[in-house]
Amino acid sequence: MGEIHLEDMEFYAFHGHFKEEQIVGNRFLVDLTLSTNMDRPGQSDNLKDALNYQEAYEIVKQEMEKKSHLLEHIARRILEALYDHFEAIDEASIKVSKMNPPMGGKMDRVSVTMRK
Repeated sequence: MGEIHLEDMEFYAFHGHFKEEQIVGNRFLVDLTLSTNMDRPGQSDNLKDALNYQEAYEIVKQEMEKKSHLLEHIARRILEALYDHFEAIDEASIKVSKMNPPMGGKMDRVSVTMRK
């Protein structure tokens, strides 16, 4: 068993509760951890035996391009898409962060973490 970490993936996207957020957009960071059996790719050194994290990135990117109102919805959609694509995932954890959220005061980010 092992983990693949895709950290600080940055996207400019149009998510948010307020209409203005879905027009102007904002910067988002996504951290993803995928737990999988790494015995076979560790021995074979062959990408076809591994959970391809470039494909995982592309799935995250595609899901980030779809507008959502809530970070929870984005996180769930990404996890479901990853599980639909990869049989080799034993467990996954995702953290989606909205940078400089419109909260009425200074704040670096607001984040949601979800596991499946």
